Amino acid sequence: MSTCSYIHMSKTRERVMTPGPECVGPHRAAERAAAMMGPRTVEALADTFRVLGDPTRVRILDALSSGELCVCDIASLVGISESAASHQLRLLRGMRLVRPRRDGRLVYYAVDDQHILELLRQALTHVEEPDLGATDAPPVRHVRALAARAAPREPRPALRESR
Repeated sequence: MSTCSYIHMSKTRERVMTPGPECVGPHRAAERAAAMMGPRTVEALADTFRVLGDPTRVRILDALSSGELCVCDIASLVGISESAASHQLRLLRGMRLVRPRRDGRLVYYAVDDQHILELLRQALTHVEEPDLGATDAPPVRHVRALAARAAPREPRPALRESR
């Protein structure tokens, strides 16, 4: 975490603990401050969600939710090149979201633990639940439908050369 982030978070916490004179409600900030996550935990959690915020990586984890796969199978299922799949898997491995297993020249990947799949299930449940309070909001779509927008498209035909 950068020094600026740490200073900002420290100042934010101080401000929360001392409510302004215009605040007349019950003050619970001081009692809840001890239960809040520390700066390093917040940063690690934000990094995890940042990595999970990419549709390609969500599709990779979805493909691995049924068991381990080799890189070429992952690339085929997700619709990306093996090189792109390896790059995404390296990022997921760095965050301990997947784990590799080497078998000769092939590398198989699996979800590192069930917590990752539970995170995805919880997010999917949240995305799919109807928003009963919003009347003008667009309908909520399934996560896979959202990810389909980021799916690889057919290559465009080459532009004609100008004469």
